[in-house]
Amino acid sequence: MKKRSFLTGSPSATQDLGKRIGQRLGLGSVVALTGELGSGKTCFTKGLCAGLDIPKRHVTSPSFAFVNEYQGRLLVLHLDLYRIEGVDMALELGVLDLLRQAESGVAIIEWAERISALLSDNYLAVDFTVLSARKREIVLSAFGEQFHKLLAELESQ
Repeated sequence: MKKRSFLTGSPSATQDLGKRIGQRLGLGSVVALTGELGSGKTCFTKGLCAGLDIPKRHVTSPSFAFVNEYQGRLLVLHLDLYRIEGVDMALELGVLDLLRQAESGVAIIEWAERISALLSDNYLAVDFTVLSARKREIVLSAFGEQFHKLLAELESQ
């Protein structure tokens, strides 16, 4: 596993980081987001989707819908597991089927810690820590060669 930490000082900086990553995502990418409520997961997701040629205004938190689907350069399944109580409930709701469907696109999973046991060994973990009202620490952890390369590309910028 390879890690890289970023500090952002505004929602737009958080979205910009997401966009830089989204531009590098390919088929079958899984991005697992963790962090407390209000830490920037949906804001970052808007950036990821912008990098996949999906207008930010189309991206909303699927807290009540469980999953939103967007079509851009790739199909994006945006899951929000806030209301999921654990792996058993996730399985009942068909998370494995959604992850299989995302093999032909990208899966972005908010509150991914609730299904960490179901994730493969190839994904990008993104953990958000609130440092102040506008400042966030965002730690990227690469699991798998595809995401090790992505982190190396980000470092070279």
